[in-house]
Amino acid sequence: MKKTLVITVIVVLTTIIALTVFNKITSKKESTAQFTEVSSGKFEITINTTGELVAENSIDIKGPLFSQGRDVRSTAVKITDLVSEGTRVKKGDFVAKLDKTDLDNSLKDARDRLKSLQTDLEMALLDTAMTMNNIRDQISNQKHTVVESELTFRNSKYESPQIQREAEINYDQAKMVLDQLKRTYSLRDAQTRANIKTDRLWTSRIGRRVKDYEDVLTDFTVYAPASGMIIYYRNRFGTKRIAGSYIDSFDRVVATLPDLTSMLSKAFVSEIEINKVIKGQKVVITIDAFPAKTYSGTVLSIANIGEKLPNTDSKVFEVMIKIDGTDMNLRPSMTTNNKIMIESFENVAYIPSECVHTGADTIPFVYTKNGYRQVIIPGKANEKQMIVEKGLKPGTKIYITEPSDGSKFKMAGKELISEVRENKGL
Repeated sequence: MKKTLVITVIVVLTTIIALTVFNKITSKKESTAQFTEVSSGKFEITINTTGELVAENSIDIKGPLFSQGRDVRSTAVKITDLVSEGTRVKKGDFVAKLDKTDLDNSLKDARDRLKSLQTDLEMALLDTAMTMNNIRDQISNQKHTVVESELTFRNSKYESPQIQREAEINYDQAKMVLDQLKRTYSLRDAQTRANIKTDRLWTSRIGRRVKDYEDVLTDFTVYAPASGMIIYYRNRFGTKRIAGSYIDSFDRVVATLPDLTSMLSKAFVSEIEINKVIKGQKVVITIDAFPAKTYSGTVLSIANIGEKLPNTDSKVFEVMIKIDGTDMNLRPSMTTNNKIMIESFENVAYIPSECVHTGADTIPFVYTKNGYRQVIIPGKANEKQMIVEKGLKPGTKIYITEPSDGSKFKMAGKELISEVRENKGL
């Protein structure tokens, strides 16, 4: 019985001691958690944004050229086969194959029409030759008739007046028929020449069309114009062009060969912060694929016009950041984290922005651990912290959030109020 009682007492005492220690530790953590110290040193104002690697320069691998003197109907062409993205190719290597179905049908129609035109032209030439030869024979015969009529008319002077008159009429009619045949020949010759010229023009045009189709179709198998790594092309909506996609005469790019020696990070900055970004600013860059490595860069260009990204209503501006140096491990489409350096200050005091409070008079102050509401003169701020120009010294402990008994804290730094108001223009 005594042994059981002793064990019970020991257990109760152990529990009490454990709870006491736990409460003290918890209380200490909570006490520490509500305070922070005024920091000092280098203070940076940055804009942090994600981006995507793109090559500064690249070679476009394009499909067939439909325009520029080629008599080929422009059409959308489907990519039926495309090498995998990231494939390294040499100049002349296979890249893609395009669907020939529509153009093959068009070529067949053009060939059929050309054959028909060539046949019609041959028949027209034969018919013309026969017709014109027949008219020439008629003219030749009529010339003999005219000569005979003329002789008869001359010899009729020894005949009666009636016979002379008949001979004269026959002579005049023979000449009229000859003149009519000559005019017919001239008109028919001009007409047939014009018709044959038209037929030859159409035959030549369709012949060129057939050749253009044949030339274009040879380009439906696409080869690499240079050595490099295949990267899929993205259209203006950001969609990758893959097997099954279409190209047309206005956008013939099948894929690209990027120059990996010079890379850019394409990032987007909100319209609220874009006015802080200027060309030439330094940028610290990390790549998700290589988290342990840091790259430096500079702002290369800033878009003049904002745009809306998919699934968002806010406008952003495209910012191109050039990465310093060359790293052949970098690949297009890798995700980047960009820290654009807006401003940097050395040896300044700064605190978390959430520590700063204002009253109805808009005078900024902080709650210090030693029981004061300390007026401060704030300086520039970044996303989380703020410079304190006057009112606090490094190492001072301050409340992170407003204490429950904050109304009991004494006001300190009243001499700074006039400067604060002057800075605000009050």
